[in-house]
Amino acid sequence: MASKKSGGRPGEPEGLMDVSIIRIPPHHYIHVLDQNTNIARVEIGPLTYIRQDNERVLFPPLRMIMVPPRHYCVVLNPVARDDEGRVQFDQSGQAKLRHADLEIRLTQEPFPLYPGEEIQQDVTALQIVYPDTALRLQALLDFKDSSGQKRIAGDEWLFEGPGTYIPCKEVAVLESIKATVIRENQAIRLRARKEGDDRSGVHRVTGEEWQVSKVGAYLPGAHEEVVDIVNAYILTDKKALHVRAVRAFRDAGGRERRTGEEWLVTMADREAHIPSVSEEVVGVVPVTTLNSRQYAVILDPVGPDGKPQLGQKRVVKGERSFFLQPGERLERGTQDVYILSEDEGLLLRAIEAFTDAQDIEERREEEDLSEDRPAERRVGVSRRPGDRWMLRGPMEYVPPATVEVVLRRQAIPLDENEGIYVRDIKTGKVRAVIGQTYMLNQDEELWEKTLPPNVEQLLMSSRDPLSDRSERHDSATPTPRDRTRVVSYRVPHNAAVQVYDYREKKARVVFGPELVMLGPDEQFTVLSLSGEKPKRANVIKAVCLLLGPDFCTDIITIETADHARLQLQLAYNWHFDVKRDVVAAASLFSVPDFVGDACKAIASRIRGAVASVQFDDFHKNSNRIICSAVFGFDEKLAVRSSLRFPQNGLVISSVDIQSAEPVDQRTRDALQKSVQLAIEITTNSQEAAARHEAERLEQEA
Repeated sequence: MASKKSGGRPGEPEGLMDVSIIRIPPHHYIHVLDQNTNIARVEIGPLTYIRQDNERVLFPPLRMIMVPPRHYCVVLNPVARDDEGRVQFDQSGQAKLRHADLEIRLTQEPFPLYPGEEIQQDVTALQIVYPDTALRLQALLDFKDSSGQKRIAGDEWLFEGPGTYIPCKEVAVLESIKATVIRENQAIRLRARKEGDDRSGVHRVTGEEWQVSKVGAYLPGAHEEVVDIVNAYILTDKKALHVRAVRAFRDAGGRERRTGEEWLVTMADREAHIPSVSEEVVGVVPVTTLNSRQYAVILDPVGPDGKPQLGQKRVVKGERSFFLQPGERLERGTQDVYILSEDEGLLLRAIEAFTDAQDIEERREEEDLSEDRPAERRVGVSRRPGDRWMLRGPMEYVPPATVEVVLRRQAIPLDENEGIYVRDIKTGKVRAVIGQTYMLNQDEELWEKTLPPNVEQLLMSSRDPLSDRSERHDSATPTPRDRTRVVSYRVPHNAAVQVYDYREKKARVVFGPELVMLGPDEQFTVLSLSGEKPKRANVIKAVCLLLGPDFCTDIITIETADHARLQLQLAYNWHFDVKRDVVAAASLFSVPDFVGDACKAIASRIRGAVASVQFDDFHKNSNRIICSAVFGFDEKLAVRSSLRFPQNGLVISSVDIQSAEPVDQRTRDALQKSVQLAIEITTNSQEAAARHEAERLEQEA
C-alpha cells in the first residue's frame, strides 16, 4: 500500500533508513528517492545497496508480493507494460502508471510494487463455482471477454459451475445463485426481470411469469428470478379443485379460457394439478354423495355448454356422487326421499307449468292390465303454476324441480266421539268430521274454533258440574284446548245444555247423560246464575243446567205489622218439571237467572204476608204463614204442596226456615229474655207438679 511504501516498516526504528549500506534479502525490495530529480526507483534483492548522499530510502526492505496458485490480487494504478511485458519508463526514468486503473494479477513470480502502485485487494483465493450454482455477473465497462463476445456496460450473465471463476476488472460479481430443486408434483414460478429469452428459448418480456415443472435442478437465468415454489393439488374421487382464470389462456387440456372463467379440475382430468400462472385456486370442492334414499336440488346448474343456467333447478337422485360446479349450490343440502306410509300424504304445488308423469305411474301400478286388453295411451296431467294436489302413500317420492312440497300430512284417527273442524280454502265452508280416520285433501285445512273466554274457562275447568257445584274456584291448572278439535262436553245425568246454531238460527237442548259436540257455527248458552247468601246476581257461571231436585239457601229481611224487623234464612227445595220435547226443552232456558228470579218472587210473597201480622203471631206461626204465602191455597182453601213457575217449569217443593233473628238489637234482647222467662216458667211448673205428686203419694201411704 502507499502507506507501506512511503513510511518505515512498523516496529522498526526510523534511523534504519538513514544508514548508508542497506542489505536487501532475496525477494525483497526497497524504493529509493533521488532527491535531486525527485524520482523514486525500485531496488530488488538480493543486493547490498550503498545509498548516495542525494538519495533517501523510503522504507526498509519489504517482501515482494507472492500470489500462490489459485489465488489473485488486485493492484491499483498499475505500471504500464509493453507487448513483451516489460515495464515502461518515461524520459526521466520514472515508471509509467495507469492511473485509476486496476490490474488483476494471478499466480506468477514474486513481484515488487513500483512507486505509485497500491494493493487494493490482498491475495485472495479464486472463487470455486460448484455444480448447480452460478455467479451472476455484470459488465462495468464495454469489453470483449475471453471468448470474444462483446459485453456492454450493464450486461448481466451467468458463470455456471462447476468451474473456477477468474476475476476480471471489467466485471462485477452481483450474487451467487443456487439451483432450485423441482420434485415430483412441484413447479417453480419464474418472473423475467428483463426482456429476453429463457432457458427454453422462449422470448419473455419484462415482468412476465411462467412455470417450470420438469423434475430436477433448475438454475434460473441471469434475467430470471424465482417467485415461488408451487405444490400440486392431489385430486381424488372425493376432492376436486375450483379454479378461476386470471387472464385469457389455453389450459393444460388445450381449452381456451377467458378471464374470470371458473371451472373444476377433477381426477378424471388429471391426478395432480399444478395451477399455472394464469389461474388461481378458489378452493377445494368436496364430493357430494347421495344414497338410494336421498336427493339434492341444484340451483343455477351448469348446462351442457358449460355455462350456468341462472334461475334454473336440477334434481339429482341417489345413488350418485358428484361435484358442484362453480356457481352451483344446493337448495337445502342433501335431502331425504319422501317415504309415505298408508296414512301419510304430501301436499304439492306447481311452480312452473309442466306435465305430471307421476299420475301415469300411479295408474300403471293401480290398474291390472291383462295381455288381451289393448294398451291405452296415457297422457300426463297438465299442471299450471300455483296448482295444488295431493299424493297419498304408500310410495316413495322425489319432487321434481317444478314442484314444491308445501306440507307433509298425516291421517288423523278419530274415535266416534272425536272430531275435527275442516275448512275448504276455495269455498270457505267449514264442516266437522267426526268418528273416522281422515286426511285433509289439497283444498282443505284445519280450522280453529274460537269460543268466548268464559266458555273456554268452563270447558277447561276440572270441576264436576254436579258434585262440585258448591265450589266457586278451581284450584287445578287448566289445560289448553286444541282448537282444531271438535268441542265436546259431557252433559251429566239429570242436566240439560242448550246449543245455538248461529247459521241456522236455531237452538237445541241436549239432556244428560249425553255427549254434546259443537258444529262449526254452534255455541253454548252460558247460564249466569245468582249465588251466595243473600243472593247476588252473576255469581255462578255454568254451561249445563241441573234439573234437580236440589236446594238453594237465601237470606231475606222482613218487617211485621208492629215494625219488628227480622232476618230469615230460608232453604228451598226445587226441581224442573218439563217434558223432554222440543218446545218444553226450550222453555228451560227462557229465564236467564232462574235462581235469582225464584228467590226474588218467593221473598216478595213472604214480605207481603208477614207485613200484615204481629211479631208475636209470626213468632208462633212462622212456618204456616211462610208456607201459605209461598205456595198459596187451592180451591179447597188448603195450602198447596208446591209452587210452579210456568215460564221454565221450575217447581219449589218445600220451604225450610233455618233461622229467624231480629235485626234490631233491643228486639233481639227482649226476645231472648222472653224465651228464657218461658223456659223458667215451664221448669217451675214442672217442678211444682212433681212436688205435688210426691206429697200426694206420701199422704196416701
